[in-house]
Amino acid sequence: MSASYEVTQASDGQYKFVLKAGNGEVILSSELYKAKASAMNGIASVQNNSSDDHRYERLIAKNGKPYFNLKAANHQIIGTSQLYSSESARDKGVESVKNNGKTETIKDLTL
Repeated sequence: MSASYEVTQASDGQYKFVLKAGNGEVILSSELYKAKASAMNGIASVQNNSSDDHRYERLIAKNGKPYFNLKAANHQIIGTSQLYSSESARDKGVESVKNNGKTETIKDLTL
């Protein structure tokens, strides 16, 4: 199985996407968008920015767990990772997004 994006619609009608690695694990989640076209633009932004290490903001949550944000050139957050158990696990997550972010496989689960 290869990496893919999945677009879904929330109960309030907004859209979001996740990037899944080849093993099916979610490695990046988007914010909510009012329009499906905006979510699709978010995917395009991940595809364009995911290979650039400077686009990753490596952070520590209030509970001490590491995570990261992927940002566009305009510094807007495109996607956020899960919380990790260690900084090395977070760094592996960044590498996974770098390796899988260019995928062109998009599964539209809103249909």
